[in-house]
Amino acid sequence: MGLELDRIQVEKAFIEEEPYYLPVGNEVEVFTAAYKNRLPVMLKGPTGCGKTRFVQHMAYRLGRPLITVACHDDLTASDLVGRYLVRGGDTVWVDGPLTEAVKLGAICYLDEIVEARKDTTVVIHPLTDDRRILPIEKLGRVLKAPPEFMLVISYNPGYQSLLKNLKHSTRQRFVAIEFTFPPRRLEVEIVAHESGVDRATAEALVTLGEQIRNLKDRGLEEPASTRLLVYAAQLIKTGVEPRLACEVALCGPIADEPEIQRAIRELISTVF
Repeated sequence: MGLELDRIQVEKAFIEEEPYYLPVGNEVEVFTAAYKNRLPVMLKGPTGCGKTRFVQHMAYRLGRPLITVACHDDLTASDLVGRYLVRGGDTVWVDGPLTEAVKLGAICYLDEIVEARKDTTVVIHPLTDDRRILPIEKLGRVLKAPPEFMLVISYNPGYQSLLKNLKHSTRQRFVAIEFTFPPRRLEVEIVAHESGVDRATAEALVTLGEQIRNLKDRGLEEPASTRLLVYAAQLIKTGVEPRLACEVALCGPIADEPEIQRAIRELISTVF
């Protein structure tokens, strides 16, 4: 269920059906071991490579509710922990998603943590060491996280800059699982399964994705993600001409420079 709270976007779910996910390496085993040892986990990898789907899959496997927070520039500590609000003439305290996750023993997933303000990320530090506590200063309380609670963050190292990066004091509190795009065999299977296209079309799209990713040496900043390949496949499945589907799903979203767009269109014409 989606819930809009002020400036923060939160998704809450107790996942009843197993999300489709194909393991690429030992990420399932590492995540499970981290959960059993009450360790926080950091997922590193490019946009659209399956980090969020992986967290959903693991929440299902572990039988825990999942609370996901989409981080952004204006995210404050109060957004995460909670605040007093005026309702019906009364002042009431409303828990933030992090506090709610601690109380529920849920998995709290802070998506693209690097987008949050640096002073905001400090609030998670006490939950990432052996104390596993969440101080709520405005209430004068300290919550102790139950064994079932788990903190997971993700970020895209490719977007790091002098102004937006993850402080070492934060990074070194987490177990890191590296993500990248799936190997060809698995990516073909994912695109076919998620879109319903035939295998030949899925293979052609993955070939195109691989070729677009090779344009990195020519200045392409954002690679063609598995997610975008699925988008293109879904358009094709519903009757959109393949080259047009690839242009709107792969060319426009990842490049603005005319030279890069021209190169992508040439690759699309070659493959389709």
